Amino acid sequence: MTQPYAPLPDALVPLADRALARLTIALGSAPDAPLEPFLRQLAVASDFAIDTLCRQPALLAHLTQPDCPPLPLPELTPQQPAEWPGLLRRYRAAMSTRLVWRDLAGMDSVQQTLAGSTELAEQCLQLALGALEIEFASRHGVVRDDAGKAQRLVVFGLGKLGGGELNFSSDVDLVYAFAQRGESDGARPLDADEYFARVGQRLAKLLDDTTADGFSHRVDLRLRPFGRAGRVAMSFAAMDQYFQREGRDWERYAWLKARTVAGDIDAGEEWLKSLRPFVYRRYLDFTALDGLRDMKAAITAEVARRDMHEDIKRGAGGIREIEFLCQSLQLIRAGREPVLRERRLLHAMAALVDAGQIAAEDGAALREAYLFLRRLENRLQMLRDAQTHTLPADPLERLRIAIGLGYPDFDSLRDALAVQQQRVSTEFGALLAPRKGKAAPDAVASYWRGLPAHGDAQLLVDAGFADAHGADQMLRDFAQSSGVKSLSDGARTRLDRVLPALLHAATRSPQPDAALKRVLGLLQAILRRTSYLALLDEQPSSMARLVDVLARSALLAERLEAYPLLLDELLDVRVSGPLPSREEMQAECAQVLAVEDPESALRWLNEIRLALSFRMAMASLDGRQGAVETTRQLAELAQVVVDVVLQLAQADMRAAHGDIPDGRFAIIGYGSLGGLELGFGSDLDLVFLHDNPAEVDASDGARPLEPARWYARLAQKVMALLGAVTAAGRLYDIDVRLRPDGGKGALVSSLASYREYQRERAWTWEHQALVRARGVAGDPGLLEAFEDVRAQTVGRPRDGEVLHADIVKMRQRMRAELDRSDAARMDLKQGAGGVADLEFLLQAGVLGTASAHPALLGPRDTPGLIAALAASGWLPPERASALQAAHATLLELGLACTLDRRPRMAAPSDTLEHARATISAACVDAKLPFDT
Repeated sequence: MTQPYAPLPDALVPLADRALARLTIALGSAPDAPLEPFLRQLAVASDFAIDTLCRQPALLAHLTQPDCPPLPLPELTPQQPAEWPGLLRRYRAAMSTRLVWRDLAGMDSVQQTLAGSTELAEQCLQLALGALEIEFASRHGVVRDDAGKAQRLVVFGLGKLGGGELNFSSDVDLVYAFAQRGESDGARPLDADEYFARVGQRLAKLLDDTTADGFSHRVDLRLRPFGRAGRVAMSFAAMDQYFQREGRDWERYAWLKARTVAGDIDAGEEWLKSLRPFVYRRYLDFTALDGLRDMKAAITAEVARRDMHEDIKRGAGGIREIEFLCQSLQLIRAGREPVLRERRLLHAMAALVDAGQIAAEDGAALREAYLFLRRLENRLQMLRDAQTHTLPADPLERLRIAIGLGYPDFDSLRDALAVQQQRVSTEFGALLAPRKGKAAPDAVASYWRGLPAHGDAQLLVDAGFADAHGADQMLRDFAQSSGVKSLSDGARTRLDRVLPALLHAATRSPQPDAALKRVLGLLQAILRRTSYLALLDEQPSSMARLVDVLARSALLAERLEAYPLLLDELLDVRVSGPLPSREEMQAECAQVLAVEDPESALRWLNEIRLALSFRMAMASLDGRQGAVETTRQLAELAQVVVDVVLQLAQADMRAAHGDIPDGRFAIIGYGSLGGLELGFGSDLDLVFLHDNPAEVDASDGARPLEPARWYARLAQKVMALLGAVTAAGRLYDIDVRLRPDGGKGALVSSLASYREYQRERAWTWEHQALVRARGVAGDPGLLEAFEDVRAQTVGRPRDGEVLHADIVKMRQRMRAELDRSDAARMDLKQGAGGVADLEFLLQAGVLGTASAHPALLGPRDTPGLIAALAASGWLPPERASALQAAHATLLELGLACTLDRRPRMAAPSDTLEHARATISAACVDAKLPFDT
C-alpha cells in the first residue's frame, strides 16, 4: 500500500480528512503513516468500506497482511440462533470490504472481484442453510426419499449468481426445490412441500432482513415457477411438469445460467441436466430472438418511463445487451453445439468466438466493454453498498467515481463510457437486425399477399418461370392450404416475409420451376414448426443458399422436406468447413450411449447420421470433395453407427438375459460397406459371427438363453434397431443374404462353421465378395480371427482358368439379369465397362495372385486394390492410373444421379466413354471377356 497515489482534488480532501478522523477514533490511534494515502483513496471510493472499518476496527490489521487473506468463516452454533444474523452480516461486511480493498489496491481483476462476490454469497447461503437444517431436524426430523436417504433442500442460483459473476451489491436470484415428496420423520412431522417451503422462507429471512448490522444478501425468489403465485419450494416432478407445460421464453434465458449453489448440490446438478432440452433446443432455434425482442422492448420502455438513460445495466449499450447477445446466440445454437452451453458470460463469449458465431475482433471489443462496464458497476455499488446501476447525479459523487477509477474528471469517464456503449449497441443491434436485410421487391410480395383471390400470373412470367401458369396454380393452392390458413398472426407475418424472398431466390436458380415446387413442399412441411420459419426469417442470407440446394438436388430437397431439422445443417458454419474424421464421428455418435431411454437414443443417433450425411452431400454438391472421398466417408459413418447400435443392443440383451461368459460377437461388412464405397441411401450387407467356449451352455442373467439363441437375438436386435423408423427416419436397410448358405443359413454363424464353409462349400462368387469384406464392429479378437479366415480363403492358390471361367460366368449372368442400359443411357454399375466390371476385374486379380503377393490381402477399397495390384505387377502402372481415373469418373456420375434422385444411368459423353473403354480393355487383357 506504499505506492504513490495522485493528490486528491481539492473538492475531495475534506471527505478524506473526515474519514481518517473517524478511523482514528475507532482505532484508538492514527493509522500508520505509510497507509494513509491508500486510506484516503479508499475513503473516496467507498463510504461502505470506511463504515465497516469503523464498526470492525480489528479488520484493518487483517487487511494489511501480505496478500490480504480471507477471513475465517463464522460458526453458527445451534444453541444460539439469535446470533446467526449478526454473525452472517458482520462476516459479509468484512469480506465485502476486503473485496473493495483488493480492487482498489489492484490485487484483483474484475473477474476475480465478481468471483469473490459469488463465493461470498455461496458461503453465506451454505452456512445459513446448514444451521437451519440442524434446527429443523431437531423439531421436525428430516424428509427421506424412497430409499430412506435424508433429503436436503436444493438451492438453485440463477442470473449472475449462477454464472459465477455476481456484482458487488447484487441481490441473489434463488429457486428452491427438493427431490421427492414425502413427510419428515420427527415428533412434529411436516409434508415435504411445507417442510422445505419453511426452510426456504427462513433462509431468505436470515439473509435478507435488515438489522442493526445491515443485511447479508438481498434474496429474490420471483424467478421460481409461477413467480410470486407459485409455491416457495417444489419437487423435481412438479418442476418438470411446469417447464413442460408452462415454461416461457424468458425462463430459458434465466435458467441458462442456473447452478446449484447450496443444499443437495449433486441432486440439483443432475436435475439441471434434465432441464437442458427446455433451455436448449435440438435445432437452430431462432425463435429465441422473439423472446429477446419482447424482453428488450419491455426494458427499453421501462428505461424511458423511469428516465434511466444513465443506467449502465439496462440502458442502451449496457451490460444487459451484452448478456442478451451472448445468451441469444447460445439459445439458438447450443442445442447442437454443447461447447456453447456455458453459464459464465466471458467463457460463453470465448466459445462463441471459437465457434465462429462472433467475429474475433468483435468478441475482443465486447469483452473489453463488458469488463469496463462491470468494473464501473462494482464501483457504483461499492460507494454505499447500494444495488444501483445508475451514474450518480450529484457532482461530488460523480467526481468520486471518476477519481476512484483513475480518470481526472467525470467528463473523461463519461467519454470512455460512451465509446464502450456504442460498441455494445452496434453489436446488439446487428443481432436483431437480420430480418431487416434485403426484402423482396414489392411486386412479388404484393402478388403473394393477394392470393388466393387476386394476384396476376403475368408477374411470374416476368420473373422467369417457364411454366408461369403452373407456378401460379401451385402458389394459389398453397395459399389456400389448411397449413397456411391455420397459422398464427405472428407466423403468418413471418411467412409473408419469407415466401417472396424465396420466390426471388427461385427465379435466380438454374431451375426456377423445380425450385419453386420444392420450396413449397418444404414450406408445407415446416408451417407448423414455427421455429423453422423463424430460422429463415432471421437469416435472409440463407434463402439463396436453400433454394440453390433445392434446385440442384432432389435428394436433399426430399430430405429437407422430410426432416426439417436439416435446415440447421444448411446454415451451420461448419457445413462449408472440413468434414469430420472417423474418430470425430465416433465421438459424436457415442454420445447417445449416455441416454437411458433407448427410443430417444435411437432418434438422436438418426439425427446425427442425417446431419453428418447431409454435410457430406453438401460437400459433394458444392464440389469441395470428390465422390471417392464422399463414398468412403459414408461407409465410415455407417460403420460408426453400426458399432454404436451394437453397443445399444448388447446393453439391452445383458439387461434382459445377462451375458455369455467369455463369448464374442462381431459384425462383418460386405459389399459397398466393406469396400468403403457407400452411396446415399445404400443398404448395408452384413454378416454376423459369434464364438464362445464350448463349456458355456447359457447366458448368466435372470432369464438365461443358450449361446446360439442369445447371439441370434442380438443380431435380430441389431437389425431391428438399424431398421427402426423414428421421427428422424431409419438408420439403414439391411441385407444379410451374403451369409453362409444365404437365406437358408443361420442368421449368425459360429467362427468354426464360417471357417469350414469358406474352406469347403463356398462358391467362387462368395470368395469374390470376401475380397471387399471387413470387420466393422464387435469383439476385437473375433474380428482378428475373421481376418485370419479371410486371409486363408482369399490367399489360397487357385487354378487360373477355373477362376476366370467362374468369374466370367457370374458376371455375364449378372449383366443379363441386372443391366438396365438402353440405346440412350448406360447403367453405370451393371453396364459394359461399368463399376461391376471393374470390381470383378480386381477380384480376379486378388484371388488369382494373393497366394504369391500377401500384400493384396490388405486393401478392400477400389483405389487401394488397384494400387496394390499395380505394386504386385499384375496391373501395369499406366493401366492402374487409367483405372483410378475411370473409377472416379463412374463414381462422380453415379453420385450426381443419386443427389438428383435419378437412376444411376448416364448418357454417352467423351469422359464416360473413355472410362468404359479403359475398364473394358483391362478386362479383355486380363482374359475376362465379359462382353462376349
